Amino acid sequence: MRCTEAGGRRATVEDMTEIAASDGTKLAVHSVGSGPPVLLVHGITESSQTWDPVAGRLSTTNEVIRVDLRGHGNSQHNAPYDLATMAGDLAVVVDQTCDVAPRLIGHSLGGVVVSALAGVVAVHSVVNVDQSLRLDQFQAQLQAVAPMLRDPDSFPLVLSALFDDLAGSALTEEERARIEAARNADQEVVLGIWQAVIESEPADLRALVDATAASVTAPYLSLFGIDPGDDYADWMSNRVPTATVELWPDLGHYPHLVEPDRFVARVHEFWNSI
Repeated sequence: MRCTEAGGRRATVEDMTEIAASDGTKLAVHSVGSGPPVLLVHGITESSQTWDPVAGRLSTTNEVIRVDLRGHGNSQHNAPYDLATMAGDLAVVVDQTCDVAPRLIGHSLGGVVVSALAGVVAVHSVVNVDQSLRLDQFQAQLQAVAPMLRDPDSFPLVLSALFDDLAGSALTEEERARIEAARNADQEVVLGIWQAVIESEPADLRALVDATAASVTAPYLSLFGIDPGDDYADWMSNRVPTATVELWPDLGHYPHLVEPDRFVARVHEFWNSI
């Protein structure tokens, strides 16, 4: 399905196709609905299925396109897994599926990827869900557990503890179980994604983030369920002048899944303000 602004008869059955990235990696792309296109990008170890509650609601007004990032879901496992490669993958998807600038929504890792994508293709807007771009603050946390992440025996234990802490207490047990059921923690993929954060010099990592942020000119909503810090809004606006930072306190890492109706309403409000 090729998305257009006007849409047509709304597709109520999800369509799944494969699109080859520039290096031939096969990416699973799912689409449903019609109207202005929305590209949803999931977090690390997750898949397009994680977006189910949001995708269903958005599909009543928009064409919803969900991509399994390489190494995730039904997409092919094929290194490298760095930020530039994943953003390049999505640029190919946008080029092959969209005739108009898409609305981007990314959660966690997906928030970084859509931020990078917005710097290389024309987009309508960006919504980043619970992902700080201050990766140098995340760096120290990752470096402290890097030896355990590289150990096949301790790797799943470290990831499980990290995800459990991020999820918080606001998710229902049913929703938490749904997310976990769709999770696939592949050690090679995870380490490939986090390699730059773990191994870069702090100054180099900050320069990468600054360059990525500086390329974003589209309207940008950064919505958190975990407080990114009192100074984050100022930090972000200094790098992305179009950015609005918003905190939904105590909702944890998945505010869009804790309150999907509120999230979709807020997204529409954001789009209507542009």
